[in-house]
Amino acid sequence: MTTFKPPVTVALTGASGAQYALRLIDVLVDAGHEVWVMVSKAAHMVIATETDETLPAAPGRLRDALTARSGAVDGQIRCFGREDWMAPVASGSGAPSAMVICPCSTGTLSAVATGASNNLIERAADVAIKERRRLVMVPRESPFSPIHLEHMLTLSRLGVVILPAAPGFYHRPASIDDLIDFIVARILNQLGIEHTLMPRWGEGGASPSHS
Repeated sequence: MTTFKPPVTVALTGASGAQYALRLIDVLVDAGHEVWVMVSKAAHMVIATETDETLPAAPGRLRDALTARSGAVDGQIRCFGREDWMAPVASGSGAPSAMVICPCSTGTLSAVATGASNNLIERAADVAIKERRRLVMVPRESPFSPIHLEHMLTLSRLGVVILPAAPGFYHRPASIDDLIDFIVARILNQLGIEHTLMPRWGEGGASPSHS
């Protein structure tokens, strides 16, 4: 029986930027972590619009598709449906898991900030907050309204990491993949997971000067 590193929950919601989450899943699999995945209905629409991926909605078929595309071993990826209230992420007594909502829609941001818990993604985030587990939210919107900013401030004060999908350019990206890896690397840093996507500041590569 294969033993995996601690699970990481990855939830995709209906903001632009599905590529970040798909890359994150691949990297977590390569690092040997068990990955628990939830995909909202709106996220499926975004994935179909932004990528060449066709991911099924049914959790079992989604698991099989993600396992095949990431090269995961059997059992490494688990997928949960919108109202799978028996999933471990639905309760604080379930297995502990860091959680990343990537991309995070402003609707999901609002729901988590107000404790709505109307679906499993929102409930899992609520559990992460109440259990003081690591929760990273990757909003992708522009511009942010005062409502969005107030929700982000509320969540940040609760210990949530707000990590906007705003890649930098000081690593001189040569491709879209480099921009994607910039954000994925930042997420992994917040999770304390080692990676080789790009060097940390001052550890290698060209460092720009600042005036």
